[in-house]
Amino acid sequence: MKNRKTAQTCPLTPRRALLALASLAALGAPAWAQAKDIRIAHIHSLTGPLEVYGKQTTTGFNMGLQYATGGTMMVAGRKLVVIEKDDQGKPDVGKSLLAAAYGDDKVDIAVGPTSSGVALAMLPVAEEYKKILLVEPAVADSITGEKWNKYIFRTSRNSSQDAISNAVALDKPGVHIATLAQDYAFGRDGVKAFRDAIKTAKLVHEEYLPTSTTDFTAGAQRIIDKLKDLPGRKVVFIIWAGGGNPFKIADLDLKRYGIEIATGGNILPAMAAYKNFPGMEGAAYYYFGIPKNPVNEWLVANHYKEFKAPPDFFTAGGMSAAIAVVEALKKTNGDTTTNKLISAMEGMSFNTPKGKMTFRKEDHQAMQSMYHFKIKVDPAFAWGVPELVREIKAEEMNVPIRNKR
Repeated sequence: MKNRKTAQTCPLTPRRALLALASLAALGAPAWAQAKDIRIAHIHSLTGPLEVYGKQTTTGFNMGLQYATGGTMMVAGRKLVVIEKDDQGKPDVGKSLLAAAYGDDKVDIAVGPTSSGVALAMLPVAEEYKKILLVEPAVADSITGEKWNKYIFRTSRNSSQDAISNAVALDKPGVHIATLAQDYAFGRDGVKAFRDAIKTAKLVHEEYLPTSTTDFTAGAQRIIDKLKDLPGRKVVFIIWAGGGNPFKIADLDLKRYGIEIATGGNILPAMAAYKNFPGMEGAAYYYFGIPKNPVNEWLVANHYKEFKAPPDFFTAGGMSAAIAVVEALKKTNGDTTTNKLISAMEGMSFNTPKGKMTFRKEDHQAMQSMYHFKIKVDPAFAWGVPELVREIKAEEMNVPIRNKR
């Protein structure tokens, strides 16, 4: 008993003090753990048919992180580390890269991909690892529809938002429409959503062609045969991404049959073809000259400063995704626990180059404005300039909830 009492009352030696400090540090391990880097996987197409989209997204994402963190690249004292991965536009590659990112790289959140086909392959991986996948810029409705799970959020617009906004321009009495789209998830989901959005005009033909198509003659001839003898306004609505130039169908002298071309917005190089169609109407996700807000002003000014050119379609999307990530992390004070991030992001509003976006609670789709445009030819620009007809606000679009939550 005497020895025990002596041990309890003897003063701390330097060695005992060090041991005590070590014990306190061990007890404080969770706090130390919070100071670790926040790791973000950015998986998208840096090569392959959608390479240009992927590279724009990279630029926008990095600029968005700089903007949202005030240049510190930190949230709540934790450094943001981005790990870039190239899915090459291949579903199997994207799927394996995401699994490696969650499993081996121990990322806290993933962003991407570019292709809808790749995104659909990646969705079950996010569910398996119980980690968030923020989809940008893949568009297919099924991503936040029947293939969705609770770990999926999306900042990019979906096919329904594209379709509903384009229907604003085309859905009028006496209009007959044929669609020309790519034969994969992006094209087929886009046409389905457009078909569902059309209430007054008549959709008379759907033409699907391989994504690698360069000769559009046969498909265009089938469209002409369906439209040429119909009364009223006749329109070919094009839904296309990546390579190939579907606007070459105009070479078949569509005007002779009174057939017009319509389409949505696109990247600036693709919109060079729009110069041949002054007055063409459609709806765009983004064009740098349309939104008027501080975030877009920052993006346009800094992009011009760094690249001597305006930001493009997918640059804005990448920035929106980055802002969403940072805002979510700010709400959790840097806590990357998946359930806390989900709670923070459901219903979350955040400011982007397009203005305010809000993640809908039911399917985590970002609700956002779209822009009804009419093409103007301006010699100062190498592309057809989409002049704003009007902003179609999120609350104007009855975007279906297609998941089975």
